[in-house]
Amino acid sequence: MTDKDPGAPGLARLAGLIADETRAACLLALLDGRAWTAGELARHAGVAASTLSEHLGKLVAGGLLAEERQGRHRYVRLADDRVAQLVEDLAAQVAPEARRPRTLRASSAGSAMARGRTCYDHLAGRLGIAVTDALTGRGLLRQDTGFALTDAGLGWFGTAGIPLKTAGRRPLARACLDWTERRPHLAGVAGAALCRHALDAGWCVRIGTERAVKVTAAGEEALSDLLGIDPVALR
Repeated sequence: MTDKDPGAPGLARLAGLIADETRAACLLALLDGRAWTAGELARHAGVAASTLSEHLGKLVAGGLLAEERQGRHRYVRLADDRVAQLVEDLAAQVAPEARRPRTLRASSAGSAMARGRTCYDHLAGRLGIAVTDALTGRGLLRQDTGFALTDAGLGWFGTAGIPLKTAGRRPLARACLDWTERRPHLAGVAGAALCRHALDAGWCVRIGTERAVKVTAAGEEALSDLLGIDPVALR
C-alpha cells in the first residue's frame, strides 16, 4: 500500500514533456501567441523536420499544444493561456546567467525582448511593467491582494475604447511573473485586451521573428495621454 499522491504520475509526465531542450525551445517560441508551422519551428529549434515532428506529436498528445491543418501545412499553437502561464512561470525561474546571450545577434534580440515583448497575448518586458505600474499608480489596478481591476480601472478600459470580453474561467486580471524584470506584469482578460488594442491601434509593432515589440510614436503619445507614462521609459 502506498500513500503516493494520485496526481504524481501526471505531474511527472508533464515535467518530462517540458524537460527536453527542443520541446522547450518550441514552447518558448509559441509564447508569441501565434500559430507556427512545423517547418518554422524546426528551423527555430535547429533540428530536422522529422525530429521536430516527433516532438510536436508528444506535445500535442500531452495537451500542451493544439494542432491545426490547412492544406499540406501543419500549424501548432499553445493549447491555451494556462499553458502559456506555465511556460512563462517556469522561464522566470531560470537563472539570469543561463540566459546570457553568446553572440552579438542574440544580444540585440535579447535587448529588444527585454525592452518590450508579447507574453502569449499580453505585454511583457519593461513595456509591460511600465503599463502595469502606471495602472497601479493611478488606482486602476490593485496589487495588494492579488491583481484586480478597480471600479475606476473598469471605467478606464471603457473610456479608452478597450472592451473586456470575459469568457470561461479566465480571470479578468492576474499577475504574470516577468522573466526579465523579475516582477509581475498584467495578464488575464484585461492584459490580453490591452495588448490586442495596442497592436491593432498601432501603438506597438512586432519586430523581427521573436516576440519583441516596439512602441511607435503614436503609442508613446497614447500611453502618455492615457497613463502618464514617460515616453523615454518606453524606448
